[in-house]
Amino acid sequence: MIRDDIKSAQVTAMKSGEKQRLGALRLILAKIKDRDIELRSGGDAKDDDALVIEVLQKMVKQRRESISMYESGGRQELADVEKAELAVIEEFLPKQMDETETQAVIDAAIAETGAGGPQDMGKVMGLLKARHGADLDMGKASGMVKARLAG
Repeated sequence: MIRDDIKSAQVTAMKSGEKQRLGALRLILAKIKDRDIELRSGGDAKDDDALVIEVLQKMVKQRRESISMYESGGRQELADVEKAELAVIEEFLPKQMDETETQAVIDAAIAETGAGGPQDMGKVMGLLKARHGADLDMGKASGMVKARLAG
């Protein structure tokens, strides 16, 4: 399980004295624990790996946005910290589909849903998320689906 991999990486980072990596791993575990607490009150039980992947994907998205803002604001030192955290977070995510694979699953989803235009984007994205949520960058996929349905 991914959660166990993160915990063992935390122990390894502690033993080897990698402070920056340890900080990122603790941050990941804290976010996962927050999500566990949220779900306890909501009662929406999920597969543990799916929950962890969802949390990690959200963290990746946040880091990418922060990096972009820091770089445009001339704060390279803060962007570098975010990039280091991003690298640690991405280690635990499943391999993402490349552009060709993404296009293939988008084409299949469009064909399966019978999408004919931009108004059908929700159906296509819902199908993609349900089937490929863990190994597909939904941000990139959204742009590609939009382009395909518009043209």
